[in-house]
Amino acid sequence: MTEVILHVYDVTNSGDDKTNNTILQINKIFKDGIGLGGIFHSAVQVYGDEEWSFGFCEQGTGVFSCPSTKNPMYTFRESIELGKTSFSIFKVNQILRELSREWPGHSYDLLAKNCNHFCDEFCERLGVPKPPGWVNRFAHAGDAAVEIAGNTAYRLRQAKTEIVSASRVAYQFLAGVASNNLITVPNSIDNTNGGSPKFQATWFKNLISGAKPSTSSELENGDDDVTGQQRREDVQESLRSKSQHDS
Repeated sequence: MTEVILHVYDVTNSGDDKTNNTILQINKIFKDGIGLGGIFHSAVQVYGDEEWSFGFCEQGTGVFSCPSTKNPMYTFRESIELGKTSFSIFKVNQILRELSREWPGHSYDLLAKNCNHFCDEFCERLGVPKPPGWVNRFAHAGDAAVEIAGNTAYRLRQAKTEIVSASRVAYQFLAGVASNNLITVPNSIDNTNGGSPKFQATWFKNLISGAKPSTSSELENGDDDVTGQQRREDVQESLRSKSQHDS
């Protein structure tokens, strides 16, 4: 069995002294002051004097090693003993080869797949506790915020699409109802003359204005009025014809 050690660094590789000092102040306040977390790089040491971590590169694996606590890109902060692994050095090397294939440099993501995520995975495979939560808490918080924002935007787009679709369906339904009633309602009241244009116009006007729908008896009375008027006109025409014939 051998000890597994986590080495933690302050991230001070921005290339700007002012920015690096700001990061150091953030880590001092949020980690040392209230124990929340900060902006850190981490690496795992197991068997030998090398530490193993993960970073970005355009080609090949992102897994790399350097002398423990001596990474020149960052400022060393502290070491944390995580426990002992029962794996042999041969097994540890096998795990590192597997991780080298699974963690290509181009897959690096500051929030979702960074050096601290790699250390979590490495420690899990070694069978020791993962690094404390504060080491990568800022990345987890940022990743969660991005995910929430993305889900919210998707749901808003989805809701907008559903509202537009529902509006179209409702419009087509109402248009279909209006069209069907204009054709079928006069026939449904058993009107032998194919339906009165006057009745059709009145029904459509009531539909648009939101007037109370006519009852079946009102429809029948309206049809009787139209039929009675037609009969009176027929009688008057007959009388005029008879009068002309007698003269």
